[in-house]
Amino acid sequence: MRNRTLADLDRVVALGGGHGLGRVMSALSSLGSRLTGIVTTTDNGGSTGRIRRSEGGIAWGDTRNCLNQLITEPSVASAMFEYRFAGSGELAGHNLGNLMLKALDNLSVRPLDAINLVRSLLKIDAALIPMSEQAADLVAHDHHGQAVHGEVEIDKLTHLPQALMLSPQVQATREGLDAIAQADLILIGPGSFLTSLMPLLLLDDLTQALRRSQANMVYIGNLGRELSVAAAGLTLQDKLTLLESKMGGKMIDAVIVSPTVDIGTIAGRIVIQQPLEADDIPYRHDRHLLRQALEQALVALAART
Repeated sequence: MRNRTLADLDRVVALGGGHGLGRVMSALSSLGSRLTGIVTTTDNGGSTGRIRRSEGGIAWGDTRNCLNQLITEPSVASAMFEYRFAGSGELAGHNLGNLMLKALDNLSVRPLDAINLVRSLLKIDAALIPMSEQAADLVAHDHHGQAVHGEVEIDKLTHLPQALMLSPQVQATREGLDAIAQADLILIGPGSFLTSLMPLLLLDDLTQALRRSQANMVYIGNLGRELSVAAAGLTLQDKLTLLESKMGGKMIDAVIVSPTVDIGTIAGRIVIQQPLEADDIPYRHDRHLLRQALEQALVALAART
């Protein structure tokens, strides 16, 4: 890669779930329309899960979370989108943004149209694409070989599952595949490993697009401990191995991790290891520090080629 700064790049694609992907995209929001997020759509917890059980469709919570973090101009529209109902009635706990997206989904031809309508309403330039526009749930086979359905239950597993799959097996959104094909840089993470990052790589056409890509690929590690006991036991090398087993080869060129991560077994990759924590929420990435780390990774990758 000859490009040495983020400003030089024409297309950056970030893959992940709500909190982590949203933080990455807000850190890079100055890229505007050159930035695309591909977001996991298999969540079945909280307000999102209740909507899916009642109305069906893809999970909207991670998409809403990303959109919230990309809002740069507070307005009545943004306050509405972020509003969560209190009390003890039927609406209690529901996020209005989730309901708005689901309503637009019902009115629109495609979920992507719903997202784009909200992006326009909230004046968000970066693109956000659901990993699939077809509803699917995450399913695991636990260490006994028993099927476990849904992200919420999978995150409760104390042992790493024997297998992960989507049910049903769906197709990636074509705009997401196009974005990967055009990308100069692809980012994966941070996020819950089993339930935010791995679902994306269970889409066969998406992993094929990643294999065909000539872009450099950077993995961004979590700062906080995984909520999943099974995922918390994985080392950085374990995670890279599992990700690349789905991709079909060694494709991650660089990693960005905190100083507490063991990098002793990492070889043949650029490693950027430095403090990344936000002052207000230590388990979230500081946007400025994350952007700096990505710039350093680009310089190192350019020097290597």
